[in-house]
Amino acid sequence: MTESTPGRRRPSTGPTLADVAAHAGLSPATVSRVLADNYPVSRSARQRVMNAVRELNYSANTHARALAAGARSKTIAFILADVRGQSFADAAHGVEQEAAKQGWLSLIGTTQGDPDRELALVQLMREQRAGAVVLIGGIMEDAADYRQKLTELARSLHAAGSLLVLCGRPSLGDDVPAAVIEYDNENGAYALTSHLLSQGHRRILFLAGPERQSTSNERLAGHRRALSDFGVPDAPELVEHGVFTRASGYQSMRRVVAAGTDFTAVFAATDVVAAGVYAAAAEHGLTIPGDLSVVGYDDVELAQDLRPRLTTVHVPYEDLGRTAAQIAVDDQHLQPGWTGDHRLFKTHVVIRSSVTRPESPRQVDGNRG
Repeated sequence: MTESTPGRRRPSTGPTLADVAAHAGLSPATVSRVLADNYPVSRSARQRVMNAVRELNYSANTHARALAAGARSKTIAFILADVRGQSFADAAHGVEQEAAKQGWLSLIGTTQGDPDRELALVQLMREQRAGAVVLIGGIMEDAADYRQKLTELARSLHAAGSLLVLCGRPSLGDDVPAAVIEYDNENGAYALTSHLLSQGHRRILFLAGPERQSTSNERLAGHRRALSDFGVPDAPELVEHGVFTRASGYQSMRRVVAAGTDFTAVFAATDVVAAGVYAAAAEHGLTIPGDLSVVGYDDVELAQDLRPRLTTVHVPYEDLGRTAAQIAVDDQHLQPGWTGDHRLFKTHVVIRSSVTRPESPRQVDGNRG
């Protein structure tokens, strides 16, 4: 054990909690409460502390101490909306497989799409000293308060030697210490719509997810960009918002067909939504792809079970999950100066038998069958 020499100052190890307190104009006790997140403080005080932490780069200098104290457990918390969704289940499988390979434990929590529950689960995992928290799925793009709270949690996790990993969702900002693992969502939709257009379709019904939801909006943006590049006018009546479920696809399809809307193809925002389209089309006596071409997104196993087999966009969900776990167990984010990690996975169209050229422009008959 090495002792310090009397009268000689130890080398500086970076800003201290007292430095953060002085920079924020608050007491060290208040700063400690904010960083520990175990005592109520005002929003103003919390913001001043987090600003000081960021400006002084304090969190990067606390990682070694947190790790040395054994604060970081070998646990990855994987938080998703619903375990029944095949795409998220594939990602969870990737996380679990890689975690087990690295000798880590993986835990799964569900939110049922409730952002407040998601924040509560992240906070709980921070209190339980999880080594990393992985969030998967889109977010509501106009939820400013949610984003601010999640940003604070990301910094709190990082300060404790842990890590927030955003999987399949946008970054919280360049100055937020989190890892981001995305897939080329918009370009996947662009390629799929381009395939329909190249087959001669010009009236394409797009069954989107919730309005202002990031995943849904990116797919819709890719669809509209392809229409524009092919010189096809955007038709608002051909966009239906719903949720990413079979029931939503079924109900939306029934509603649009009953209204007598003119279209020759359907772009379902997920394969599960496409399954609902298949069911509604069958009820109306419409054949796929003879009367109606249909495409989906995700390329889950269901896409190959539908008849005809579904043309869709392949998303490497298992690879996303595996990479999230690899980043989580890596110690790179514990190094001073680490500013984040951003990975982007490619997508590609898988052509099967649910698309053909339309015989001629026609209106789907809601009274048929």
